[in-house]
Amino acid sequence: MMNAPATAAQPVVDGQAVDAATLHRVEQFLYRHAALCDAHDWDAYLETYTPDAVFHMPQWDGDLVHTSDPTREMSLIYYPSRAGLEDRVFRLRTQASAASMPLPRTMHQISNVRATRQADGLLRADANWLTCYVRHGEAGMFFGRATYELRPDAHGWRIARKHCLLLNDTINAVLDFYHV
Repeated sequence: MMNAPATAAQPVVDGQAVDAATLHRVEQFLYRHAALCDAHDWDAYLETYTPDAVFHMPQWDGDLVHTSDPTREMSLIYYPSRAGLEDRVFRLRTQASAASMPLPRTMHQISNVRATRQADGLLRADANWLTCYVRHGEAGMFFGRATYELRPDAHGWRIARKHCLLLNDTINAVLDFYHV
């Protein structure tokens, strides 16, 4: 027996799956987010985040265990708000980030998107990601899993939290927000 979708009369149960139309809109949002990064359309990319958005890529603490508290443990990337991403974009635009120059050409792929409603009004979207890149004539890829907390707004959603788990065993190149 299938559960009926939540209505105004039914409270949202934390973790309740979204309907097919909502899942499609979430997928389109994530695809657009990735395409903006590939196009280096930084203003539009940053607008997909809320001002208080957290961006976190934990470090592996063992074969199957990663760090969980970015304020106390090592992370590969951690920005406690969108301001951290804005600072990185500023350094890219002004070429103040020598390690990132020239910027790589990237191609982000998002797959296996799942979305659930949260009792706090956010949508949780889980996805797999693969980013292929070319820089200095060398090709490479990063891949992993991501969890997004999406906050509804007038235009659909904005990212309130992005948690990226890198599954590569080794990092043979610069790793930055534009790779995930």
